[in-house]
Amino acid sequence: MGVDLPQTVAETEALLAKGGYIADHALATTVHLALVMRRPLFLEGEPGTGKTEIAKVLAQGLGRRLVRLQCYEGLDLNAAVYEWDHARQLMEIRLAEAAGAVDREALASAIYSRPFLRERPLLAAIDPDLPPAVLLIDELDRADEPFEAFLLELLADFQISIPEYGTIRAVTPPPVVITSNRTREVHDAIRRRCLFHWVDYPDAARERAILAVKAPEVPARLSAQVVAFVQRLRGEDLFKLPGVAETIDWAQALRHLDQSELTPAVIDQTLGALLKYQDDIARIRGAEAARLLAEALETAPPA
Repeated sequence: MGVDLPQTVAETEALLAKGGYIADHALATTVHLALVMRRPLFLEGEPGTGKTEIAKVLAQGLGRRLVRLQCYEGLDLNAAVYEWDHARQLMEIRLAEAAGAVDREALASAIYSRPFLRERPLLAAIDPDLPPAVLLIDELDRADEPFEAFLLELLADFQISIPEYGTIRAVTPPPVVITSNRTREVHDAIRRRCLFHWVDYPDAARERAILAVKAPEVPARLSAQVVAFVQRLRGEDLFKLPGVAETIDWAQALRHLDQSELTPAVIDQTLGALLKYQDDIARIRGAEAARLLAEALETAPPA
């Protein structure tokens, strides 16, 4: 059973925290406003900063279905919104012809009815016959620009118009979370319909708090060293900076190896859990890793 929307920013922050999401006050405020104003939430930022996780935590915390549309190049109406079941429609036509039915208008009305309509994520999110949902439109920047036009009616009015059928409108408008890694600019028409927040890498204190929630088995001393090293690493000129997800993976990997503190040798052996491109690994491994570790240990707080 679903729960009521949070009434204050503090309640929204608590809802996110209950789901294991440690949000700063600015992000919690934007999420809260998106919920109470019933406006889509547009989250932009580097990969791995926790944008997608917000939709998952909201769905869990509000007791709603999570409907996810994963965007990709070539995504179209049939894959994202709806399509007609042409095979069943053709069968219905043949059965009507075999039975001697001649009322073409009635037949056309029958085959363009709800039983022949295949829902895709966008339509499923607002279907009034289904329980309330949270809609996640993930990595919109990966879709082609013309696809954004399909979203405008949905984001403005929480409805979808189907020419052969009519308009389907949400009874309970779903919270909508749109994410983008900014591989291209998303059109202004989308942005105008949303509340916007740039999700940046967390500071050291918040990243340690995230690790404490997501990887509680990692000792506090090691967690502090991991965060300090990753914070230093993000200042380097790398092809792909490590996100929070990589910080968590690396800390857990170190714990699986029964490590209690960072050393240059351990870093060299486990960089593949933190960095995902060979050029980045080759650049950091060895003397550079040792230098970054020495700087990190100077700033890492005591356990």
